Amino acid sequence: MKLRNLLQDNVHSLDIQGEIENIEVKGIANNSKDVEAGFIFVAIKGSLADGHQFINDAVSSGAAVIVGEETIANLSVPYLKVDDSREWLGRLASHFYDHPSERKVIVGITGTNGKTTTSYFLKHLLQENGISCSLIGTIQTIINGKATPSTNTTPSSLDLHKLISQSQDEVIIVEVSSHGLDQKRLEGIQFDLCLFTNLDHDHLDYHGTLEEYFQTKSTLFTMLKQNGLAVINDDDYWGSKLISNLKRMGQEVQSIGKSSTSTIQFTELSMDATPIFQFLDNKTQYKVQLSIPGLHNIYNCLLAFIAAKNLGVSEEKLLSSLTTFKGIEGRFERIQLINDVTVVVDYAHTASAVGHCLRTARQCKAKRIIHLFGYRGDRDEAKREEMLRISSELSDFYILTMDDLNTESSEEMIRKLQMLKKDTGKDNGCFIPDRTLAIKEAIAMSQKGDWVVITGKGHESYQQSFYLPTNSDRETIDYFDENLKEKISNW
Repeated sequence: MKLRNLLQDNVHSLDIQGEIENIEVKGIANNSKDVEAGFIFVAIKGSLADGHQFINDAVSSGAAVIVGEETIANLSVPYLKVDDSREWLGRLASHFYDHPSERKVIVGITGTNGKTTTSYFLKHLLQENGISCSLIGTIQTIINGKATPSTNTTPSSLDLHKLISQSQDEVIIVEVSSHGLDQKRLEGIQFDLCLFTNLDHDHLDYHGTLEEYFQTKSTLFTMLKQNGLAVINDDDYWGSKLISNLKRMGQEVQSIGKSSTSTIQFTELSMDATPIFQFLDNKTQYKVQLSIPGLHNIYNCLLAFIAAKNLGVSEEKLLSSLTTFKGIEGRFERIQLINDVTVVVDYAHTASAVGHCLRTARQCKAKRIIHLFGYRGDRDEAKREEMLRISSELSDFYILTMDDLNTESSEEMIRKLQMLKKDTGKDNGCFIPDRTLAIKEAIAMSQKGDWVVITGKGHESYQQSFYLPTNSDRETIDYFDENLKEKISNW
């Protein structure tokens, strides 16, 4: 593609150094290691590295054009100086891949908790009824039936446009993070449906306040297509606020909740391992029994239901498909040990999500609940005290342990955890720094009918080494389950 065609009408307003008339663009990269001959290299300032420092590397690798925000002199290739490299990466990618989101049905799902479960629930409902789906999210990316592990919930705008252009599926579901929105990774994407699950205290180390966090999440709904639809949890305070804001702007909104103002109103009838609830839709009442537990999953289910219905699946077919969703890896994933102890692995890393997990375990008739969790280094410390308070109140015993350290030292994390435990009122827990040994202790102290709930990591692999040579919570649980008979007498 000719560079002038790629820039379109913007060519006259850009600060351009060098001659661009006959440049043919073969590709786009925002990592100098990905540059090939004829590529545009977009230099982006990140939290850990500044792409402007790698401009010479990109030129050496064959870059035909450089895009950046700083003043750069004496380059051997044309340089386009822009105000915002992230925004321009999305614009260029959209043009280069011929605006792929305009040709697809795109569903965006945002919120603090429930994005992943809701996205898989929706994928299940659509595929069960003959609609093929791609999925781009926290656990993995699935395009044309091929799955690859994800590194970020929302990939870069360059990768996102490329993935959408490669998809031959009818619908593409995208999990949208607040970081992705703030860093303009969704630039140039247009959505047919946008879903909002809830908003909880999280990422305030990045966003500063809940209001700023909410405003960032809200920007997703400005990316709806002209006839796009917002689907929102009306029972969440921030969801209700979002509904009011969108309706004032004339945006079509449908909602779920217990409120009489909700488009779909529901009432739970029985809350256990297979919850039963009823809901009202267009004056017709339906009754559903899910195969996954928890009030939060009723919300996830109904968000997926209303989205699938608006994508053309009938209520009758959806009702049948709702009951067959079995859940996903690392989201209230239950493992039954040989000693009749239930272990749950869940990604919960906010106070609200931890509360949902522990209440759900109790609803499932847990005899005792042993809760194991930790905190991530370099992350929002303001939520830690509330998470510990909820754990100490809702579990019979808690074990505080390590999560990802990131750049924080183990010594500093241990000091903070010890102080936090000391300052928290209710003393029904202990502190075991090594995560694998903490899991060992939780299983060792459990008895028939008990539930061991392990939160924070979910499907993710460990970032640091622990005592056991296992790579995840699930692997650690499997290790002890396989060796339980031989080892339990020595514990």
